[in-house]
Amino acid sequence: MTDTPRQATRLDAIEGRFDPWLLGASIALACMGVVMVASSSIAIGEGLNVGPFYFLTRHLVFLAGGVGLALWMMRTELKTIESHNQLLLLACFVLLLAVFVPGIGRTVNGARRWLNLGVSNFQAVEAVKLLYIVWLASYLVRFRDEVNATWKAMLKPLGVAVALVGLLILQPDFGSLSLILAITAGMLVLGGVNMPRMFGPVLVGLPVLAAIAIAEPYRVRRFTSFMNPWADPFDSGYQLTNALMAVGRGEVFGVGLGASVQKLSYLPEAHTDFILAVIAEELGLVGVSLVVGLYALLAGRAFWIGLKCVEMRRHFAGYCAFGIALWMSLQSFVSIGVNLGLLPTKGLTLPLISSGGSSVLMTSMALGLLLRVSYELDRAERQVARLRGEALQPSPGNMPATAQPAAVAATASVRGTSRLRQRIEPTLGKLG
Repeated sequence: MTDTPRQATRLDAIEGRFDPWLLGASIALACMGVVMVASSSIAIGEGLNVGPFYFLTRHLVFLAGGVGLALWMMRTELKTIESHNQLLLLACFVLLLAVFVPGIGRTVNGARRWLNLGVSNFQAVEAVKLLYIVWLASYLVRFRDEVNATWKAMLKPLGVAVALVGLLILQPDFGSLSLILAITAGMLVLGGVNMPRMFGPVLVGLPVLAAIAIAEPYRVRRFTSFMNPWADPFDSGYQLTNALMAVGRGEVFGVGLGASVQKLSYLPEAHTDFILAVIAEELGLVGVSLVVGLYALLAGRAFWIGLKCVEMRRHFAGYCAFGIALWMSLQSFVSIGVNLGLLPTKGLTLPLISSGGSSVLMTSMALGLLLRVSYELDRAERQVARLRGEALQPSPGNMPATAQPAAVAATASVRGTSRLRQRIEPTLGKLG
């Protein structure tokens, strides 16, 4: 009996480690973003008479704020975050409704997506992406069995996603609403939803999404110009034709850092939506491959960490990792596809690389949460290894061999979440 408190103390004293691959990929992307924002925004700043380094300075300020948010998330226990799941969902709707409040919401380029914070504008949907992922992860933990077995439990998160989509349609923000729907579907599949039952909402949702896409003439023009941008290179195809010229001019090794011609007021949004085209022109195929490789490493490592968490029955941590991995991979895929002419033009930035305020802040915060997941996973693995080692190697100072069943039970409690009762394990997308 006297050994139990000392053993508990030893377990509590065990600390985890942040995943070095995640940390390295995040830092590399952030550093590349600083360099490319500096390179791509000089001409834009001079053209707007705000100074050549205005956008670089602004980007560095927001990146510093993002690092602060990331450090905060890295030091916050996941159980604390999970306990506020309902407030996070409420915050999603409050943020998306606040953009329509006079004096708070602000319209830019015909879209009412921003909140006026005085010193800067903040795009509400960027925070909603992270808050929604955390809420959905918590929901999948609380209703893991029901999501697999009943229609009601599966349709509830889809209903929440549809409500968020309705608010995004009013802004309008077709790119973000598509991303939220894709994240929802991906997390439900990874969370163990019954796949045949999932086909029904998908078959209904796709035609509705297509109808929304073609409801506005400008979206139709984007799609037709994407199919053949050279048919109207000075109007509807202007952005894409200039992006393709930048990509083609870069060839394998690029024209050199800072030597892009297209960024000199030819390529619109060269420091935000089309920053990859500038990377392609200045650093060539090598630079683009590096960017794609870093995103692949980031997303792949996040999926792997999520899978390890689920295997250890740390489901909330695993689902958070899955959601952030889906967010980073899908948004970077769309942004890269737009720059290379593979997808219609969408207003989605390249995470951590594109110049921006709210995007940089919330992406950094999301990666801080992901690093926290990796920390708690490593800590749990070390605790389990300690318990197993002491159970298999009894000594006079440790527990006797007859106490091994208790050690196994303690191991299970370390591996589990707040719910220790037997549950149906998620299928991770398998048919069944």
